[in-house]
Amino acid sequence: MNDTHIRRVPFDHPDAVKLNDEVQAEYHERYGDGGDATVLKPTDFEPPRGVYLIAYDAADRPVATGGWRSQDANGEGNQDGDAELKRMFVIRDMRGRGLARRMLLALEEDARAAGRTRMVLETGTEQPEAIALYTSSGYEPCVKFGYYREYDSSRCYAKPLTP
Repeated sequence: MNDTHIRRVPFDHPDAVKLNDEVQAEYHERYGDGGDATVLKPTDFEPPRGVYLIAYDAADRPVATGGWRSQDANGEGNQDGDAELKRMFVIRDMRGRGLARRMLLALEEDARAAGRTRMVLETGTEQPEAIALYTSSGYEPCVKFGYYREYDSSRCYAKPLTP
């Protein structure tokens, strides 16, 4: 995907808001629940405690997004040193080109450089493509955490960021 480039942007950047609206619509389509209810703030993704990335195509159109935010031990199942993956999304006409895997690698590298020791994520049973991406990228099921930890459809995965 040499015709795309990834940029660091604030979570409230207009392109991030646009893509977030699209991913929320897809969550609603898949789960029928109005979208992800997890509370996210722009400050969650400010370095060095997080980052938000957008991939742009050759025409400078935002086509994919993803971020991570720091999490430490809390009452929701996280551990010290966690980097929680959030809002991984590729627009429909750009899927199947390796863009999600490229975004995932960029996010892992950034979290590792920030000193995070484990990347964690929550997805759901209605996102088999996401589950396939994560498991093929070395993620393994872990103790459920976060907002959806009590939902039967929730699936949580983790991958060590240390060699």
